[in-house]
Amino acid sequence: LDDVIDLIIPRGSNKLVSQIKESTKIPVLGHADGICHIYVDKSANMDMARRVIMDAKTDYPAACNAMETLLVHKDLMETNGLNELVAGLQNEGVMLYSGPKVGSIMEIPQAGSFHCEYNAMACTVEIVDDVRDAIDHINKHGSAAVFHNASTRFCDGARFGLGAEVGISTSRIHARGPVGVEGLLTTRWILRGSGQVVDGDRGVTYTHKDLPIAL
Repeated sequence: LDDVIDLIIPRGSNKLVSQIKESTKIPVLGHADGICHIYVDKSANMDMARRVIMDAKTDYPAACNAMETLLVHKDLMETNGLNELVAGLQNEGVMLYSGPKVGSIMEIPQAGSFHCEYNAMACTVEIVDDVRDAIDHINKHGSAAVFHNASTRFCDGARFGLGAEVGISTSRIHARGPVGVEGLLTTRWILRGSGQVVDGDRGVTYTHKDLPIAL
């Protein structure tokens, strides 16, 4: 029914979204896996880091804005910071899986893939060289929003002030991340004149300002 339906917004699993995209010509505002990351730098306030990490993973593990991968600066291995974060997650009942670097120094099962949305009390832990290494990793495997010193759980339409969250988009365009009604709207231009013509724009200087809308 692509002649009468303009847009489909599926809410459900990645498998559901993929199936709909593959079986219709109608545009689909869909989401892929919500692979949310937290990076802990060597200069981080560890008390704050622990609080943010625990909230991001344990507040609602099944949500698409829960942390799925924890990236830790390599220097935190020497300061015991990595061990403290790992122990804190395990004490909360989180099952940990390791990336290749963590797996070589800790007895944690190897993660099958960095591109895994657990939707459960589980996450992947990996070591990175620095913030640029973390950014490269997140760009390759991560989702849409970027937060500083805050839980990933804030990535939400209501918390962003969008009203009812009608969809979550991991597409590149046009809407990205949580989408409210405004993110679904197109623009219609209405011009009111009194006989003006373009005439090649001769002698015309365009100025622009906001005007009240008169319906």
